[in-house]
Order: sequence, then structure tokens, then C-alpha cells
Amino acid sequence: MRSVRLIPAALGLVTALALTACGPTETPADGNPSAAASSSAPAADGGDAGSGLTKDLADKLKKHGVDLDKWKNGEWKNWDQDTWLREAEDFVNPVIEGLWDPARMQSAKSPDQTITAQAGTGGTDPTPRPVKAQREKTPYHRNAAPVGKIFFDSPEGSMVCSGTIVKDPRHPGKSNLVWTAGHCVHAGKKGGWYRNITFVPAFNDLGKSPAALQNAQPQEVYPYGQFWADWASTSGEWINAGGTNQAWPYDYAVLHVQPEQGGKSLEETVGVALPVDFSAPTAAQSGTMGAWGYPAAPPYNGMIMHKCLDRPTRLTTAPATPTMYRIGCTMTGGSSGGGWFRVLPNGKTALVSNTSIGPAGSNGWLAGPQLGRGAKAVHEMVSKKFAR
Repeated sequence: MRSVRLIPAALGLVTALALTACGPTETPADGNPSAAASSSAPAADGGDAGSGLTKDLADKLKKHGVDLDKWKNGEWKNWDQDTWLREAEDFVNPVIEGLWDPARMQSAKSPDQTITAQAGTGGTDPTPRPVKAQREKTPYHRNAAPVGKIFFDSPEGSMVCSGTIVKDPRHPGKSNLVWTAGHCVHAGKKGGWYRNITFVPAFNDLGKSPAALQNAQPQEVYPYGQFWADWASTSGEWINAGGTNQAWPYDYAVLHVQPEQGGKSLEETVGVALPVDFSAPTAAQSGTMGAWGYPAAPPYNGMIMHKCLDRPTRLTTAPATPTMYRIGCTMTGGSSGGGWFRVLPNGKTALVSNTSIGPAGSNGWLAGPQLGRGAKAVHEMVSKKFAR
């Protein structure tokens, strides 16, 4: 987490915020969602949108003096600042099959980013009371299907965040978009794009302990398989100033993913994607929000999905920056990027924010950005890139 810290968010379903679980056609009669994922045929439209980018990836890496084969064989571990791609158009993330096996997933840590929020700045309400995070019901694919875990590599090692499947306006019913935090994909002011970014919906579907997962079958760890990011987009504010107090209100990102194996889109495979609410309601107008994620920093272990429900208040991290939402929640790092949901006037549940930061040295609250025009532009940019 960052020092008001980044915290991985965990989303769970509650009567007040019922997330839509997978549809009846997504889970076979034997209850194993991975069977549907592994046997799926390539989608006619949108399901394999990233599969034609291999040459583009090779050309882009070559432009920066990197050979694609060498990259996959370990060159990606070179974090030299001169070759670390950081600009918006520089994102590359070649699929390295088998890299994220269950053991490597369990060894990944939460990003420990620290910043100090400006206490008492105009637009900051009193610190909310802590709300104890609750474990989500299992199996996750029936209770919190849009929520998953994001894995990535950074100079500090293998890391984890949380993410949410969201709708793609240009591929209705076939979205490959995942919402998360900017700090889960890009190092901000201190560096560039993270590498080997993959999304695992309903990670650890049955909520097993780390010891039990040692002998678990792969489908219990990643029931729908793994979805690698073939594109990522975050705010310009995060790329230029990420990690400073001025950038936290812009700490959001959208991934476009493709399956490591199989051809169907993420939404078709899992059976659900949530709309994003870009109306940026004020904290007072938003009503109850729920935050979901996989907290990984103590006392949590990153294996179990959790959730918190609370009415948001306001937090300002620096003068002349937008206010953020803040809720009481005991989730810790690893829940970063996890979606915040609210029920819209039409009765539908929508993503309205994502976990960005929490308090240094404790775990009593979380804060997330208000999603307005800038966030909508990032979402639109990714959707348009893969429109066809």
C-alpha cells in the first residue's frame, strides 16, 4: 500500500449491492466453469481481438531495441530506466504461456506504495469508522463473478492487485475490458508500464487456504483460465505524476485482455460484465458503496475475496485536486484496483470507483477516485482501439 496506502480491493455480493453472477449457460452441469472456458471455440467477433497483435508487439519491441524471443526468455526482467517503456503508446505485454502457475501466483505480493494524504485539506471529511471486511461467499463464480485478481511483475518482484470485468460499448455481450487502478499497471512518476499483466476472474473459486491450494487443481485456482492484457490505458496524470499526492484522484486504468488459451471473450466466458457509472456523484449523493477485492497484506493472505459496505465521505490528497471517495474498510494492500459498486436509480449495479489508497500504518479505511470525464475518456480509448 502507499503511505496513505494503496490497497487491493475485494468485491463481494451483498443484498444491498447484488453483483450479477454468471449466467446459467456459463457453468456446465458438473459445476466446473473452467470446462466451459477451456473448450470454448473462438468468438466470431471481439473474442480474439488481440490475437493479431503479435507482429505489432514484435515491431514495437524492436523499435526499442528488444527482441521478442529474448523478451519471452527473460529479457523482460531488465528494468533499466533507459529501456523501461513508460509513455501511453508504449505498452507491450507479450503472452508468456505457463509463467503464472499456481505457485508463482501464491508468491506474488501486494504493492507497498506509501504516500501521506493532506489531512485537513478542504474537501476532507472526518476519518470514517473502520468497517470490518467480510469474506465473500463461495464459489466466487456464483457470488461475485465480475471480480478477479490481477498479477504483474515489477522491479520489486511479482505483485498482485484486484480488478473487475466491465462492459465494452463496442462489443456488447463480448467485453474483454477489466477495470483496475493505475498503480497496478504503471509505476507512475518513478518508472513505466509493469509487465506480464494477467487477470484471473474468480481466483481461488472455493476460497481455499494457502495450504489447501498447494495441492489444488489448476481449475480451482483459475476456474476461467488466465486473461493477458494486450493493451492498458491509464490517465496522463498518473503516468506523469503517479505516486504523488496530486495523482491519486486519477489512479484508474482499463485493460483489454485476451485468453491465454481458448477464444471466447472474457464476458462470454465468465457470463457477466458491469456497466461503469461516469456521472461522478458526490459522496453525499452516492448512497451506499461496496468495495470488493483480494487483500494480501497482513492480516490477510491474498487468497480470499473480501468486501466492505459503507456510505462514502470525502478525502482530498492535495490542494486543487478532485476529492476522492473514502469508506471505512479494513482491507489492506492487494485489494488495490478492486471495484467499488453502487446501485443506480434504475436498480442496476455499476462500478463507480476503484480502491486506490489507504492509511499508512493501519487498515481502517480505503479511498478511490471519482470517475468523471477523464476516466470515461480512458475507457472509450481502449474500446475504440479494439472496435471492428
